[in-house]
Amino acid sequence: MVASLRSVMPGTVASSVMTDRPQGSGVPEKGTPEYDWLYGSRSQSPPDDATQRVEAQQAPGAGRPDETRVMPVARREARGSGGQPPRTGRTAAAAPPPRPKKRRWRPRFRLGLIPLLLLLVLVYLAGVPLYHWTKIDKVDAAPSGDRPGDQPGTNYLIVGSDKADDLSDEQRKVLQTGERGGTNTDTIIVLHTGSGGRTMMSIPRDTLAEIPGNGTQMINSAFAIDGAPLLVASVERLTGIHIDHYVELGFGSVINTVDAFGGVEICPKQDMKDPRARLDIEKGCQQVDGLTALGYSRSRYVTALSDLDRVARQREVISALGDEALTPWTFVNPVRYWRINDAASGAIRVDEEMNPVDLGRFALAMTGESQTCTMPNLPAPSDPNRLVADPDRAPALFRAIINDESVPRRACTPTGRVRP
Repeated sequence: MVASLRSVMPGTVASSVMTDRPQGSGVPEKGTPEYDWLYGSRSQSPPDDATQRVEAQQAPGAGRPDETRVMPVARREARGSGGQPPRTGRTAAAAPPPRPKKRRWRPRFRLGLIPLLLLLVLVYLAGVPLYHWTKIDKVDAAPSGDRPGDQPGTNYLIVGSDKADDLSDEQRKVLQTGERGGTNTDTIIVLHTGSGGRTMMSIPRDTLAEIPGNGTQMINSAFAIDGAPLLVASVERLTGIHIDHYVELGFGSVINTVDAFGGVEICPKQDMKDPRARLDIEKGCQQVDGLTALGYSRSRYVTALSDLDRVARQREVISALGDEALTPWTFVNPVRYWRINDAASGAIRVDEEMNPVDLGRFALAMTGESQTCTMPNLPAPSDPNRLVADPDRAPALFRAIINDESVPRRACTPTGRVRP
């Protein structure tokens, strides 16, 4: 029995049995190899070939190895499908979306395109005049000496000169004129704008007036003597009207501007054949080109009142240009718009104080309806071929312009004479 216990538990039961035996009974003594072989060594270091127990490694934070663990509950779907565990970390692939139907291409205008086009149009409408502004000649038109004080509204002095250096060779041949820089004038117009309305008053070139420093002469001689400054001073001395801006138009400006518009409409009241003005037209309203419009505005030898009728025709041509400028076709046709600005800037001169805004206001003032008058006048007592301002009616017209008031109808007539 001892042998069987020794074979089963050599280090426990057999050890206790054998140690209870007395020494000298044939049992090996402690410390001998036989004792160690029989009872086992109690040394702390096990032999190299002894089987060793390896502790199981646990993850940090894991429970005790003998702790009861709760198994995950299988999902109902898994239990119902044969106990298969649920899939984790994977999702079923979504069905591909339906392919969109092919649509026919149709042009679409984005909302931002219209504002962009409007911006480009505005830039063009503003840029073209600004560009041509740089090509306009400037002249010192401010006179020296005493002048009337500032007045309400704005007064422009429009002067038509015989400047012809911008005419083409063909135009000079038709007009039978050479290059001239503009030393004479047969058009003197005061254009007033303000709260009292717009008034266009012509001063006949044969009007006798005091020319500062040169005595009494025809008013157009002031332009021949010292150009724009002396003419401005003479007009201010005659009328008491303060001139704010000066605008000079040459032959070429009339011809080229009318042609750029494609012609203007004039309405002569009688047949007009004037070889000196190269004019031959019939009575009635008609569309004419630049050369005909210039001859029409310069003719003075056909009608009874000569120069008085001529100034009325000059205002008619200017008003016709204004009417053409207001048509929508002027602004929607970029070629026409360019040509008009180019023609107007080629033969125009303005005072040095005028800026692009002032010129724009002048262009607007030239358009639309306005009262058109000739300065009230009478034949000069000293020379029936000359004129003088009517002392009874002219002051009323001058005061209305000076005070920016409505012009009396009695003082505003086409020829400056009393209405019949």
